[in-house]
Amino acid sequence: MLLCLSPAWLMKVPAPGQPGEAALLVSKAVSFHPGGMTFLDDFVPPRRATYFLAGVGPGPGWGREAAELARDLTCPTGASAELARLLEDRLLTRRLLAQQGGVAVPATLAFTYKPPGLLRGGDASPGLRLVELSGKEGQETLVKEEVGAFLHSEALGDVLQVAVKLSGWRWRGRQALRLHQRAELGAVVDTVLVLLEKLEEEESVLVEAVCPPPQLPSPGSPSPGPELAVRICAVVCRTQGDRPLLSKVVCGVGRGDRPLRHQNSLPWTLEVALAQCGLGEATQVAVVRQRIKAAAEAALAAVLALEAGLSAEQRGGRWAHTDFLGVDFALTVAGRALTPVALELNGGLCLEACSALEGLWAAPGPAADAAAAAPLVETMLRRSARCLMEGKQLLVVGAGGVSKKFVWEAARDYGLKLHLVESDPNHFASQLVQTFIHFDLTEHQRDEENARLLAELVRARGLQLDGCFSYWDDCLVLTALLCQELGLPCSPPAAMRLAKQKSCTQLHLLHCHGPPWPAPSLHAVPCCPLESEADVARAVHQVPLPGVMKLEFGAGAVGVRLVEDAPQCHEHFSRISRDLQGEADHPGIGLGWGNAMLLMEFVEGTEHDVDLVLFGGRLLAAFVSDNGPTRLPGFTETAACMPTGLAPEQEAQMVQAAFRCCLGCGLLDGVFNVELKLTGAGPRLIEINPRMGGFYLRDWILELYGVDLLLAAAMVACGLRPALPTHPRARGHLVGVMCLVSQHLQALSSTASRETLQALHDRGLLRLNLLEEALVPGEYEEPYCSVACAGPSPTEARLRLLGLCQGLGIDGPNYPVAHFLSHFK
Repeated sequence: MLLCLSPAWLMKVPAPGQPGEAALLVSKAVSFHPGGMTFLDDFVPPRRATYFLAGVGPGPGWGREAAELARDLTCPTGASAELARLLEDRLLTRRLLAQQGGVAVPATLAFTYKPPGLLRGGDASPGLRLVELSGKEGQETLVKEEVGAFLHSEALGDVLQVAVKLSGWRWRGRQALRLHQRAELGAVVDTVLVLLEKLEEEESVLVEAVCPPPQLPSPGSPSPGPELAVRICAVVCRTQGDRPLLSKVVCGVGRGDRPLRHQNSLPWTLEVALAQCGLGEATQVAVVRQRIKAAAEAALAAVLALEAGLSAEQRGGRWAHTDFLGVDFALTVAGRALTPVALELNGGLCLEACSALEGLWAAPGPAADAAAAAPLVETMLRRSARCLMEGKQLLVVGAGGVSKKFVWEAARDYGLKLHLVESDPNHFASQLVQTFIHFDLTEHQRDEENARLLAELVRARGLQLDGCFSYWDDCLVLTALLCQELGLPCSPPAAMRLAKQKSCTQLHLLHCHGPPWPAPSLHAVPCCPLESEADVARAVHQVPLPGVMKLEFGAGAVGVRLVEDAPQCHEHFSRISRDLQGEADHPGIGLGWGNAMLLMEFVEGTEHDVDLVLFGGRLLAAFVSDNGPTRLPGFTETAACMPTGLAPEQEAQMVQAAFRCCLGCGLLDGVFNVELKLTGAGPRLIEINPRMGGFYLRDWILELYGVDLLLAAAMVACGLRPALPTHPRARGHLVGVMCLVSQHLQALSSTASRETLQALHDRGLLRLNLLEEALVPGEYEEPYCSVACAGPSPTEARLRLLGLCQGLGIDGPNYPVAHFLSHFK
């Protein structure tokens, strides 16, 4: 991230192939480094910006130059003069908020001269009277009638004062409002007429109610001085999926008989500011905070909805969007409730006020909470990543099934150019990619030879690839070999082989004693590979029973079983050897690698998934989720919860265990899913999946944290380091349950049909992840779908899901959802 202190340090150059757009180049900037170090750097050649945020303004100076720099760029911009002109037009935004619902605004009378198109027509707004003037002169009679009617209207309620001010981009921060008593009709009319003479086209004169400060009980004796008023600044940011998120609230406190403005009052937290005014009860403060959050987020939602209807020219460029917003509120009483009333929107003043408050903690003292700009920075990085990846050419090896349909939708959204290698010539994804290469990927004994053949096909077709990756278990080793042939970034093939074969993973890590310490051996579990009945007879004496028997190269917990004694071990080995001999017996679970098995020690404890992003052997991000108890003796997943309910120290232990196990196997670059159990002695490894987590995990992480593991995997595959939040903050909680055809066939064919679940998903009542296409029961099954509910707490999400499952018929005596969710209490 670079700071440019002068527009002269930046220049625009025409973008080839993008007429009317320009790339932004940086020749000089201040750079920032860990430990508080900064440097003034000169860049030769200049660096290309992948995101631009500037303070734009109408007047002479840098604001106007910044506005010109921000216009029609090929990189994302978080502000533009065109958008700022709309946001800082008080009349336009007041009407926008009044029509939005959920945002209180002051009663307002507006005289507007040749209003902009966005103000013409439309529905009437409650409490807002708009008077269009044909001219600026000879309006005395009209103004007197309108002002008189307004001052006597019920919309003003108990208001004693009104403010008269100018509205328009030209007047931003340049004029003071005039206060008048409500009874002073003549003075208000005179002020309006004087200001009318200053108007230019698309500008307005506003007469608005001055919200009286609430009469709060004073602790102890009443204060002899004037009553205090609170002005509230809220910073709200645009996050993943264009969803508003309140970042921080900061307040100013001052005399109630004078207008409170930015930069003329000290910054306070909401709790301290309300206590200064006599409101210190925690539950009441929490209610006020929630109302501010709802109103601020509704304000940004209204702005984003307005922007969605604007053309690229009206926004100031194809990539121009409002990424954050400051909302100024006055606190008053409406309907016997403390209510934040939105006064105006701004681009940077509220963020500046938050920075001033955060500056209090710069000196030694109490630790500050998260920075107000943190969600904004995450949005900057996310948009920058999209800019970097747009147009990248990626080869995908293995298309996967219906559960991976999101890949093709996301690729289109990100502007990725995908080329696909797939065994099925009729796969639906063959029509969704730039290039389709039909190639038999199932002969894994020939992976090295196939990698050379595929590399030749890629070169013969003239594909200029930026990266190559796979999210499909069977194709991971082949992908690593192909990357090696093409000279593309990837973890080494040997590491992929080690992680792919479960017994090799455990046995290798058991011998990794360090340094460094703690060593991966602390997390490995004793096991024994099985290829024959003789191996089984030997294993029961080497591995403590009860144990877990599973396929060496399996996926989806198919064929995984708890075995308590030697006869059960022999019986299960014989059954799997007979029923699951090759890929045709159960496609997609790794039988193309053979049906060898392993016996590993059964580990008591709670089960968890850790999804990691690694680049160059460094941990960039980790996301921990909790799994519910399985239906023993099987291990098919039943339920899950995210974020984890573990204590912070336990969560950190899980993350570090997963990270150490990946490094121990040589996995250095990629997105990996690690399954662990938390025992009394710490984390123990179940297995490493050297690819992006399956089922619902990518969707949940995107929903809760705004991080897309698919995009991260694509960036790593292109040799680009994803810039991800080190300590991501979840936006809520998700609790989900799996549906199985063997247990839910009747419900899935009636009360919980695919159409019913999709309709509930579309209404936001549940989160559906479809994992299989058809309702086909079988002895060796994978989950058909995942159904989840969101909530502000795990308890609320869990109770919503339980009620939903009972209503849909998913819960039952043979599938006790309450039991599966019991770990999440």
